[in-house]
Amino acid sequence: MLVLSRKKDQAIVIGEQITVSIIDIQGDNVRIGISAPLDIRIYRQEIYDEIQEENRKAAENLDKLKKQVQNLKDYKNYQD
Repeated sequence: MLVLSRKKDQAIVIGEQITVSIIDIQGDNVRIGISAPLDIRIYRQEIYDEIQEENRKAAENLDKLKKQVQNLKDYKNYQD
């Protein structure tokens, strides 16, 4: 991890497309602005973690559904 110190109104450039600017500092709170192309998704860490957990749950549910469908197909073939 790269750790940098910045002051208000200073910025960090990532690659050629992303700029992270320090907008304001008040006590322990730092407001930042991020300029990036629209196709780059930017999330707060806690939101990103929630999205990943929901994706994991959705994948598990899809696997369960696929198994149920296969069981129904197997049952139908057994009855034929």
